[in-house]
Amino acid sequence: MFEKQFKLKENHTTVRTEAVAGITTFMTMAYILAVNPSILSASGMDTNAILMATALAACIGCFAMALLANYPFALAPGLGLNAYFAYTVCGTMGYSWQAALLAVFVEGLIFIVLSLTNVREAIFNAIPLQLKKGVSVGIGLFIAFIGLQNAKLVVDGATLVTIVDFTESFNTVGIGALLAVIGLLLISILYVKKVKGSILIGIFVTWILGILCQLTGIYLIDVENGFYSLIPSWSNFDITAIRLTFGQCFNLAGANIHIIDFIVIICSFLFVDMFDTLGTLIGVANKADMLDDNGKLPRIKQALLADAIATSAGAVLGTSTTTTFVESSSGVAEGGRTGLASIVTGFLFLLSIFLAPVFTTIPSFATAPALIFVGFLMISAVVEIDFDDLTEAIPAYLCLIAMPLTYSISEGIAVGVISYVVINLICGKSKKITPLMYVLAVLFVLKYIFL
Repeated sequence: MFEKQFKLKENHTTVRTEAVAGITTFMTMAYILAVNPSILSASGMDTNAILMATALAACIGCFAMALLANYPFALAPGLGLNAYFAYTVCGTMGYSWQAALLAVFVEGLIFIVLSLTNVREAIFNAIPLQLKKGVSVGIGLFIAFIGLQNAKLVVDGATLVTIVDFTESFNTVGIGALLAVIGLLLISILYVKKVKGSILIGIFVTWILGILCQLTGIYLIDVENGFYSLIPSWSNFDITAIRLTFGQCFNLAGANIHIIDFIVIICSFLFVDMFDTLGTLIGVANKADMLDDNGKLPRIKQALLADAIATSAGAVLGTSTTTTFVESSSGVAEGGRTGLASIVTGFLFLLSIFLAPVFTTIPSFATAPALIFVGFLMISAVVEIDFDDLTEAIPAYLCLIAMPLTYSISEGIAVGVISYVVINLICGKSKKITPLMYVLAVLFVLKYIFL
């Protein structure tokens, strides 16, 4: 059954490999089950309802990606857009969370239309191959930076970022950072020795070491500052809470919506989600060697359609934009090549509704080493960039360096596209620039002016 549906032999993989890949991807994404409710609850939504909506939206997205596109790409409500949802749309602009969900729902419908009419596919294919390599490297640096922050190895400082002081707050920040270093070294050694499931093993071992540190008093709980117990405990979790958010995107009673502002909100969701998703697909697909000789991704339309369906479904359930996660690259690093890995990830998100206390207890310092190591695997694409052609290499460089420094995949793509068009146009190589690249460059410039 699995062979017929997912073509495992054709993709040189096995059920075991896909299962390990799916579990690994889930483990590196599980933090969203804790983080998304924490952020979106600032809009006034019920925390338990958000957790359920998050898990269900991720499950639907993963299943859609698997069945429509047969890719090991996992989806869940994305970071960044959830903060924009809660703090800007509902906070600064004063809209109700129901109205914000409606904007996300409309965004998803627009994406479905754009996916069916090949617009998003055309944009994906219009990005030059060398720039795609830069996107892949940039995402590698970006997720490594996220991992370093999650481990609190890199913290705020006089130079914007600096290395953590292990001795200060050792029983909370320091021990977590130290365990993350141990986890990273463990994953690296296991990977070099070609141990299957090395990333997943590293996550679990780091978590177990953390539990031992808590039991021996080395790690101390400090809830006020975000350091929780590492030992799962079943608290009162209301599984019927989803009723509080389900379908509320259509409940606009008393909502005072300004059309112009609402259009701007939708465009903001559209813009960031589109290029975050495209960038993630480029980066992960490049790492998995799924791009063809022309840098195109087969079944890209189906992959984008799955993303769009998940966004609208998530809005109906009660969560912000659902998007493809860069953490999918951790599963790809474990050998995941088909949608079976996504099915496993989606099933685990469904299971997490009933085992929420277990999955939300996994500390960030345990999953951070996986992100840092996957970052290393993804930057290997830098050797594929043609540095002999400076009109190709410089935009790729600007793209890859912008992603971690602006903390945004879409911003990195914007910098890459604009610089590619300007450099090649002025240097007399305009024939290389496709009409759609001109359009994208203009749209990115307008975005900086008006959004």
